[in-house]
Amino acid sequence: MNRIPGLREYIRRPAFRQALGIPAGAEIAPRLLAQGEYNINYAFTHPVTGKPLVLRVNTGSQMHLADQIGYEYSALRLLEPSGRTPAALYADGSREHLPYGVLVMELLPGRALDYRRDMDAAAACLADIHSVPVDGPASGLFSPEDPLGAILDECEQMVRTYYDSPLADRSVADRIRRLLAAGRAKAAAARRMGGYRCCINTELNSGNFLVNGPGRPCYLVDWEKPLYGDPAQDLGHFLAPTTTFWKTDVILTPEEMDAFTDRYVRAAAGRFETDGLRQRLALFIPITCLRGVTWCAMAWVQYQQPGRLIRNEDTFRKMEAYLSGDFLDMIRRRYY
Repeated sequence: MNRIPGLREYIRRPAFRQALGIPAGAEIAPRLLAQGEYNINYAFTHPVTGKPLVLRVNTGSQMHLADQIGYEYSALRLLEPSGRTPAALYADGSREHLPYGVLVMELLPGRALDYRRDMDAAAACLADIHSVPVDGPASGLFSPEDPLGAILDECEQMVRTYYDSPLADRSVADRIRRLLAAGRAKAAAARRMGGYRCCINTELNSGNFLVNGPGRPCYLVDWEKPLYGDPAQDLGHFLAPTTTFWKTDVILTPEEMDAFTDRYVRAAAGRFETDGLRQRLALFIPITCLRGVTWCAMAWVQYQQPGRLIRNEDTFRKMEAYLSGDFLDMIRRRYY
C-alpha cells in the first residue's frame, strides 16, 4: 500500500469505516491482489463479518470520466440480480481525501477462464448477465447510437498517440492505417443495427472470469467500461483473437467461435431475443480486433513514459507481439 500515498490514512477515516460497518479500532490489512492498467486491487478481510473484500483504487479512466469509480459502482449495483458479479459495497469518486477513486466490493472465488475447458460456463454466465432488464436512458449507462463507429472513433483517438510518437515504427503505423480504413468500410454498411440491448461489459478478457468448476457459479469481474448495448459486442470481444491471445496463446478457430455462439444462444433461449446475433457478431469481431491493436499502440508509447504508476512487463511484451508485422498481417488476412 505504500505505493499509494495516503491510502493507509484513507482506510482509517470514520466515513470509510462507518459505510462498511468496520469499528474504529479494528485492524485492516489489505494485501496486493492484482493490478490492471488503470486499477490496483487489494484484498482484505472484514474484521467483523469475516467476508473477503476487494479494495479497488482507480488511477485513470479509459472513458475519460470525472467519476470513473462511481460509474463502475452503479453498473455493479444494476447487475447484482444476475448473481454473476461482485456486490458493490462502497464507492468514493470525489478524490477529496485521496487523488484516486476508491471502490469496495466482495471478493469472489474462482480461477481464470480456460478457453479449452470453460466455454459452457462462460456462455451461461454471459447469458445470465445479459438477461438482467435495463432501462437504457434511466440506467446511467452510456449508449452509443453507432456502436461500431464509436469503437472506430476510439481506435483513431488511441492510435494518435502512436502516430505522433518518435518511438513509432512507421511500417507498423502504415499497417494500422490500412486496417482502420478497411474497418470503416466494413462498418459503413451496418450503421443501423437492431436487436436486443442490455448492460454489456465490453472487456471480456479470460482473467475477468472467475470459474469454479462443474455445478458451481462462474463470475465476471472488472466492470470498468460497461455500456447499454448489443450483446453481440460482448461476444465479439470475448471471441476476437486480440482478446483470447492477450493472457494466453489461444486463437480460436471459426468452428470454435460458432460452437460458443451456439452455447450462448441456447443459454439465452426464452429470456431475450437472439435473432440476427450471428450477423452482428461477424461485424463486431473484426472491429474489436482494431480496438485491441490500437490500444496496444497507445499503451506501448505510454509504457515508456517516466513516472508511470502501473507497469506490467508481461503486458508490455504482449503489446509488442500485437504490434508485430506477423500479428497485424494475420488480422488482415482473417478479417479484411
